[in-house]
Amino acid sequence: MAQHDPIGLIAAQTGLLALNERSRDIFRQIVESYLATGEPVGSRNISRLIAIPLSPASVRNVMADLEQLGLIYAPHTSAGRLPTERGLRFFVDALMQMGDLTEAERASIQSQLASVGRAQSVEAALGEALTRLSGLTRAAAVVLTAKSNSRLKHIEFVRLEPERALVVLVGEDGQVENRVLALPPGVPPSALTEASNFLNARIRGRTLAEARLELETALAQDRAELDQLTQKIIAAGLASWSGGENHEDRQLIVRGHANLLDDLHALEDLERVRLLFDDLETKRGVIDLLGRAECAEGVRIFIGSENKLFSLSGSSTIVAPYRDAASHIVGVLGVIGPTRLNYARVIPTVDYAARMVSRMLGG
Repeated sequence: MAQHDPIGLIAAQTGLLALNERSRDIFRQIVESYLATGEPVGSRNISRLIAIPLSPASVRNVMADLEQLGLIYAPHTSAGRLPTERGLRFFVDALMQMGDLTEAERASIQSQLASVGRAQSVEAALGEALTRLSGLTRAAAVVLTAKSNSRLKHIEFVRLEPERALVVLVGEDGQVENRVLALPPGVPPSALTEASNFLNARIRGRTLAEARLELETALAQDRAELDQLTQKIIAAGLASWSGGENHEDRQLIVRGHANLLDDLHALEDLERVRLLFDDLETKRGVIDLLGRAECAEGVRIFIGSENKLFSLSGSSTIVAPYRDAASHIVGVLGVIGPTRLNYARVIPTVDYAARMVSRMLGG
């Protein structure tokens, strides 16, 4: 289910394949202790936790081997150890036992989305989904979506200059969006009227993504009936609504910032969260990051410096794409939080939320 961007795992995996069960058990205890408390764990505590009885001295020897592999490190001069990003990655990929949502949690997500009727915008529904996702994961929830997810009611062209027009898009939810469109030379008013009539006959009740598919087909079939300049206006409109790499056609919704302040252990944690807040305010960078997950199936996991955007704040991102009624990926949702996220719980929660949003959109 999960995909990721590896960070030099080959060497670590080769070394871990050679580790015996005792070493794996000690490594697992170090990671699970970190995920639970955020604190370094020492050999004396580990010796009490592991299934096979070992002296603290023997545990320290194993910990030295794990440190040599780059899987754990000593944050201070204390005897305690924490997992490195490479160690977390190996744990998530190879050792972690994936959890699952309870029936109550599934029902909570479903009811939250079901309560959002069609009278509200898709953005409102996504906001509700994020609020629930943030509450379940105790992290900040994010979604990257096209601004064009609301259903259309009317389109109108308003000429600004001989070769420029304003396209006014009116949604069923009352939202109005204006876009400037370049016109072919010599366009008469009649061509703008004809283009408006052609579009309005076909777009009502559809999202821009759905309307685009409908119009591309209709334009190919009705080409003989349309004036050439009208065809060019419609084609230019389709091109301007395609979204793609244009950041202006993407929006980022974030919920649950406050969750990131709930479990701070030290001043460095506070600084990390401050840096993360700064990153979230830099929306273009977040949009770039989440956009990398749009071409993938299933959940993607970025741990720490695996995503350059959040490398300073030491944060992890777990995201999954969601689809529309035509099964096209139209956005990405997920959570951003500290590297000690409860991965076993968060991964299935994000996956389920993405599937429920897809179902809400008819995907």
